[in-house]
Amino acid sequence: MGANSSSISELPENEYLKKLSGAEPISENDPFWNQLLSFSFTTPTNSADLKLLEEATISVCKSLAEKNPRTGNLGSLIKVFLSRTKELKISAECQNHLFIWQAHNALFIICCLLKVFISQMSEEELQLHFTYEDKAPGSYGTECEDLIEELLCCLIQLIVEIPLLDITYSISLEAVTTLIVFLSCQLFHKEILRESIIHKYLMHGRCLPYTSRLVKTLLYNFIRQERSPPPGTHVFQQQTDGGGLLYGIASGVATGLWTVFTLGGVGSKPTPQLEQCSPLANQSLLLLLVLANLTDAPDTPNPYRQAIMSFKNTQDSTAFSSSNPHAFQINFNSLYTALCEQQKSDQATLLLYMLLHQNGNVRTYVLARTDIENLVLPILEILYHVEERNSHHVYMALIILLILTEDDGFNRSIHEVILKNITWYAERVLTEISLGSLLILVVIRTIQYNMTRTRDKYLHTNCLAALANMSAQFRSLHQYAAQRIISYTCRHLRRYVYVLDKLYFPHSHCSTLQHCFSTLSDNGEELLSLTCSHILRSYASSLFSLLSKKHNKVLEQATQSLRGSLGSNDSPLPDYAQDLNVIEEVIRMMLEIINSCLTNSLHHNPNLVYALLYKRDLFEQFRTHPSFQDIMQNIDLVISFFSSRLEQAGAELSVERVLEIIKQGAVALPKDRLRKFPELKFKYVEEEQPEEFFIPYVWSLVYNSAVALYWNPHDIQLFTMDSG
Repeated sequence: MGANSSSISELPENEYLKKLSGAEPISENDPFWNQLLSFSFTTPTNSADLKLLEEATISVCKSLAEKNPRTGNLGSLIKVFLSRTKELKISAECQNHLFIWQAHNALFIICCLLKVFISQMSEEELQLHFTYEDKAPGSYGTECEDLIEELLCCLIQLIVEIPLLDITYSISLEAVTTLIVFLSCQLFHKEILRESIIHKYLMHGRCLPYTSRLVKTLLYNFIRQERSPPPGTHVFQQQTDGGGLLYGIASGVATGLWTVFTLGGVGSKPTPQLEQCSPLANQSLLLLLVLANLTDAPDTPNPYRQAIMSFKNTQDSTAFSSSNPHAFQINFNSLYTALCEQQKSDQATLLLYMLLHQNGNVRTYVLARTDIENLVLPILEILYHVEERNSHHVYMALIILLILTEDDGFNRSIHEVILKNITWYAERVLTEISLGSLLILVVIRTIQYNMTRTRDKYLHTNCLAALANMSAQFRSLHQYAAQRIISYTCRHLRRYVYVLDKLYFPHSHCSTLQHCFSTLSDNGEELLSLTCSHILRSYASSLFSLLSKKHNKVLEQATQSLRGSLGSNDSPLPDYAQDLNVIEEVIRMMLEIINSCLTNSLHHNPNLVYALLYKRDLFEQFRTHPSFQDIMQNIDLVISFFSSRLEQAGAELSVERVLEIIKQGAVALPKDRLRKFPELKFKYVEEEQPEEFFIPYVWSLVYNSAVALYWNPHDIQLFTMDSG
């Protein structure tokens, strides 16, 4: 029963498939169905086999689509499946392998046919195919029935009601997969679908009462991470002389683990696929994300999103709100554990984002956990390996941090959690560091990567917002974290002077100044010589004097002058001119973060004061800058105060002695001399029409991560594919 490509390629000539897609109507009572559904198969082991299976299915589907209006054979197949599912629960309890096996095979064929139908025709055409039936004797009759709604409702009932056992694992997985396929019409439209026939069925009528049970079951499938049963434990062993449809052909799930295949990137490079230990958990999570991101109907909000927004902890005894009929309870401890363990996948990070952003019960529970490091560390690791992740995964991880840092309790507690030996952090050996200091290091590294590589304003803005939210509660910063805060600010201060020089004097060739900036390493350490520092001080003094007169007007004139020197008003400005406002924004925010820490917790952070004093020459140059002089007042005061105390202590001071003087001075510094600024607080707000971002993102995850589902990349309209 081995799988091979040649056997898959012979599918269009299979006698049972030819009869199914032929011109002869087949009654649902015909013995043919027992023969059709008695097949065993193994899983395709590579994307090439999945592609071959898809191509073979297309030819059968084209024939069925042509003949089905006269034969109604698609409807007959679905009715056969529906009739067999009525006994599935009893079959599971009685360990009736044969019955479950054939029901699974029927659903597998339906799913394969639907996938091609949906990719090749409109929803209206698909709906018509469900209405065709043969009026010959032996059929169910002429009563009008909505087979789409009946099938959808049956699939949901199968997911929520059939116990998950070794013998039911395959059919449960296939039911989840078929629902994803039903919703996949979105893949073949560039625009977001706001009115869909399938959406309407799922949000109204017979499917609606199952909303909370379906969401709860999908969540528990994700939480439990049930592994696929060992090969052969849930397969009816067919006699060797049987003649089933795909006997000996690779096409399905019955012999064990479905393998995930990455068939191309979406937007930016896709995250490397993880080994799927639990296909059902992965597929359930993808279906949950698809359902949660369906657009609201004109007359009713998305009930699946409502269910996700309102579910509570099983230990919560408060009454449910009557305004939300889809609320339910789930074990938050189990959910939290699963979320912590699964953050390497995009879809688990997206689920965590949705729950923190939309469900206040989950957010409150997470923030109250005393082991918050179990959740935060995987998020930081995603950001640390930013170059290996796709941009959407990085965004979600970053927004999760931003949401968490909106809470002052979180910002305090992370500095109390001490971590040992962070092995994945390669820049410096960190034998002992607080979670808060590590968070600062990773976020600054992410900003720096973005500023030098991707230059995405959205990314660095949210990074800075997270640091700003934390700044008033900085406590006992690790010396390396303090150094990175200051050195990163200094890097942009130097870059700012360099860009101003290029703007005002575009034809000058100060090779020394250029050399100064070319020697700045990627990690932001200062490599400037004393001579260069004098040159910078000279430039800064003259430039800031000019700026202080009419800051905006001077910049505008410099920009116009630069455009004129390029010879055309349509010429784009050089990168350094376009970067000026971005650099200024970053400097301003970093100075505000430093100021916030000095104002609120200076006595808790001697290492930050030490790092500031070490770089004081550069900061002193910016005290008169028109954009920064207000925020520089406190920083300049702190520098002057502690510099004076160090001078009084004499020369040749050790690091330990300097820190001791700083700690003593922190107690003596009059707090009323520090100017009060409004508290730095930023709140994440989802942009208008978030579906324009999330729906393509979710379907890109389905495309890349769904278990044993292949779509022709040339048919995909919703998002663009990577060429490589």
